[in-house]
Amino acid sequence: MAKREEYEQKTEKLLEPILEEHHFELVDVEYVKEGGSWYLRAYIDKPGGITVDDCEVVNRALGDLLDEHDFIEDSYILEISSPGLGRPLKKERDFERSLGEEVEIRTYRMVNKEKEFRGILKAYDKDTVTIETEEGQEQVFERENIALIRLAFDFV
Repeated sequence: MAKREEYEQKTEKLLEPILEEHHFELVDVEYVKEGGSWYLRAYIDKPGGITVDDCEVVNRALGDLLDEHDFIEDSYILEISSPGLGRPLKKERDFERSLGEEVEIRTYRMVNKEKEFRGILKAYDKDTVTIETEEGQEQVFERENIALIRLAFDFV
C-alpha cells in the first residue's frame, strides 16, 4: 500500500467517531502534494450542507487526534471542507443516492471520439456505470476508464 493510501485510510478511521457524533457524512479523504506542499483534505457533508462552523469543529477534533497519533511523516496542511457543487461520486452510497440524477463523466481515454459525457445515472455495479443520454440512449462505461464522475450542475 502506498504511503498516501495508508495516510488516507488511517485518517478516515480517526474521522469516523467525530463525524458520527455530529451526524456528518464522510465524502472523501485525500493526501496530495500541490505547489510543493502536502495537503490532507477531508470532505464532509450533511443534509442541508456543511457550514464553516461544522468544518472548524471537525478540524479541531481531527487535528488533535492527528497530533496524538502522529503517523504522517511529512509536514502538511489540514483542510476540512464541503465537497461543493461538483461533488464526485466515489462511494457506494454516493451512487445509490444519485440514481436518477444527472451526472457528468470524464474518461481517461476517448470513447466515440469524446472524453466528456452527461446523462441520467441509470445503473451501476462494481465494474460499470450506465447513463441515459439526452437522446434517450443508454451508454455503459467501464469504471476503470472513468477519471471522474460527479453530479452535474447548471448555472442558470
